[in-house]
Amino acid sequence: MARGWDTVGMSDSSPAPVLDVWCELQCPDCRSALDDLRALRARYGDRLELRLRHFPLEKHQHAFAAAQAAEEAAEQGQGWPYVEAVLARVEELDRKGEPFLVEVARELGLDAEEFDTALIDGRHILIVDADQAEGKAIGVTGTPTYVIGGERLDGGKSQEGLREHVEEIVDRLLAEGS
Repeated sequence: MARGWDTVGMSDSSPAPVLDVWCELQCPDCRSALDDLRALRARYGDRLELRLRHFPLEKHQHAFAAAQAAEEAAEQGQGWPYVEAVLARVEELDRKGEPFLVEVARELGLDAEEFDTALIDGRHILIVDADQAEGKAIGVTGTPTYVIGGERLDGGKSQEGLREHVEEIVDRLLAEGS
């Protein structure tokens, strides 16, 4: 499932462990989780593959459009920077809605007209729907939720100790793979 999110952690040697991050771009808890994701990137670099998975929640009216916009950003080569920029300004997304998603694309130097078109024509809906369906199938109920090494870790209730738990699993997987 190489969709532009695999850019962090693609090495040519042994395959890196994959951390699926079930996220929603209108979620304040997901914004808080960014620090953990940055720390994991800094610690593991290419030895850990971070993959964004979409799980828009019904309670956030712009989350589904934001997920589609993130896919367009990934297609234009700026998936993670776009996600971080939107999450950093969740309140603006709440207030401004879809025009804000295009505004962020423009600020990042992305093709804002293509963003607008992608949101209108729905070209990324199937990806978002597939992620959401898979999330539901494996028991994701809120965001952020992490899945690594067959373990599902729910960060929506509390993120306390979560990064440390992910690090333990990654360290174990890396030791098993070497």
